[in-house]
Amino acid sequence: PHSMSAPMPGPEVFDVVIFGASGFTGKYVIREALKFLPPNASPLRTLALAGRSRERVAAALSWAASPGPVPDVPILVADTSDPASLAVVTARARVLLSCAGPFRLHGRQVAAACAEAGAHCLDISGEPEFMERVEADLHEVAAKNGSLIVSACGFASTVADLGFLFHSRQWTPPSAPVSVVAYVNLESSDRKIVGNFATFESAVLGVANTSQLQALRRSRPRPAKPSIPGPPPPKGSLMIEHDKALGLWAMKLPSADTVVVKRTLAKVAEHPEGLPCADETLDFEKHRKEFWSSIKPAHFGVKIGSRSILGLVWCLSTAIFVGILAGFSFGRSLLLKFPEFFSLGFFRKTGPTEAEVSNASFKTWFVGRGYIDSEHASECGSKPDKEIVTRVSGPEIGYITTSIVLVQCALILLSQRANLPKGGVYTPGIVFGPTDLQKRLEENGMSFDLISTRTI
Repeated sequence: PHSMSAPMPGPEVFDVVIFGASGFTGKYVIREALKFLPPNASPLRTLALAGRSRERVAAALSWAASPGPVPDVPILVADTSDPASLAVVTARARVLLSCAGPFRLHGRQVAAACAEAGAHCLDISGEPEFMERVEADLHEVAAKNGSLIVSACGFASTVADLGFLFHSRQWTPPSAPVSVVAYVNLESSDRKIVGNFATFESAVLGVANTSQLQALRRSRPRPAKPSIPGPPPPKGSLMIEHDKALGLWAMKLPSADTVVVKRTLAKVAEHPEGLPCADETLDFEKHRKEFWSSIKPAHFGVKIGSRSILGLVWCLSTAIFVGILAGFSFGRSLLLKFPEFFSLGFFRKTGPTEAEVSNASFKTWFVGRGYIDSEHASECGSKPDKEIVTRVSGPEIGYITTSIVLVQCALILLSQRANLPKGGVYTPGIVFGPTDLQKRLEENGMSFDLISTRTI
């Protein structure tokens, strides 16, 4: 009779499941996650991989483990077009890392299955329409089930979000920023920087879906407006400008980073002391409130920077091709058939080689302009009189930095759940801003630096 009352052991629940594990980015995420499995001391005790093809996922695992032996990591077969297969995976995941892009094609189903199951979902999307749609559709069910759904937990847009928060905290009262511009500079020791096809496909589809994003925003309640001192900065009209201090040629980049930082600041405008957490300690509550109270909003924009003007011409030509062709279906099919041609070699169907990835790195400069005393901002004709420059730098963005950021976010979710918001769809900054994420990134090859402060 005793054995009757003992519950049947259900299938094992894994700390982390990597979904889309056999993709270009997925295999780098596996490689990063393997560093934290036992016998290493970390909150990650158990890991599983999921994807459409067991063979391809197994091949990605052996690539990620090489030159070492292939570890015993379970592989679950699941497909975004089969909701039942996703439900099986999300029921067995504490934290699911969603790496199967383009996210507008595959991501929503994965996030929805996580929200239903009460699992946490972190993805590496850089697609604004996808992120905002997930928030519109899934926030309530995620909040009800205590599930945290966080998009853009890669280079896009966690580096911008955390980098902005780091920058903002350098403005000590009574000073305050008005505008912060992030200059993203991609570098490579062998002069070759390449992206992968899914990233290019996301950009093409993003341009194709601009009107859908505008329609979605019109249908939603207006986000809260942060109060920023002084008149807004003039809109720069020049396509390409030269920044002497940084030694960069730069041009405006329509970027998910801008959207994510704006969403973070809108949420802070609603909750000036941050969101109440699941079961936070008194110490952490005090820290969280102090952290968010020290964040000053600013107008935020992103520019792509290059040491040579040639690098920008290259970006500009890709932008023009995509801008013209992505708006109609024949143009889209051309772009997606010949990505290497239309991006002048930047995006290849095969993705970059390992050597190209290991030689690449990035620096993002945050140049903030504002007031030594924010009281003076409202005076007639006052101009910003203070500049602060900070910088975030690290390894290659699409694979290495993205994997580091994603895995560190997962480790925080596993070890510090009580000190994170209760549940819902949020930006990386809102969930991880007050945690030790920045410190962890610095311990794993990235740096956050205050470069200069001056009167202008």
